[in-house]
Amino acid sequence: MRIAVTGGIGSGKSAVTARLARRGAVVVDADAIAREVVEPGTPGLAAVVAEFGGDVLRDDGSLDRPALAAIVFADADRRRALEAIVHPLVGRRSQELLEAAPPEAVVVYDVPLLAESAHLGRVEGFDRVVVVTAPVETRVQRLVSRGLAEDDARARIAAQADDTARLAIADLVVDNSGGLDDLDAEVDRLWSALTSG
Repeated sequence: MRIAVTGGIGSGKSAVTARLARRGAVVVDADAIAREVVEPGTPGLAAVVAEFGGDVLRDDGSLDRPALAAIVFADADRRRALEAIVHPLVGRRSQELLEAAPPEAVVVYDVPLLAESAHLGRVEGFDRVVVVTAPVETRVQRLVSRGLAEDDARARIAAQADDTARLAIADLVVDNSGGLDDLDAEVDRLWSALTSG
């Protein structure tokens, strides 16, 4: 069974997928793969530098994510240029990992931008799409607590699909507006729905 878990930045996708992993799911994390495909020495990083210049590199040759984020979240065309480089690489690596999972496994693909690419038919590759939701202000607070400036948090949220677009592709919804005990209960309910046939 292949399950996509999606939601906006700060909604708590990773908290949900970590809890699913503890229940036995095999998790493939698109964000982790996005970091992997632009590590030093990769064709992905070379392509990013060719597009955005050496100012997006740290002294050690690794990607300076804050510098790149400042460029792409201020300009939709530049963000699309980055996505054109990274998304195909992430897609190929994700597919490799999804196909490597045991056939009997519940495979969870943690993918933040599924609604944004729904028009490409990516949703059809999953048995269920789970959308994690939380109010915008809660998401902003979570991002600020991680060290992001409030304006940057709001810009990143605005750059993604809204809840209406996400809910349009949802088979199941996890409400992550409460505390961790509430989330545990939500994930218990979700796991039962996924494994009950």
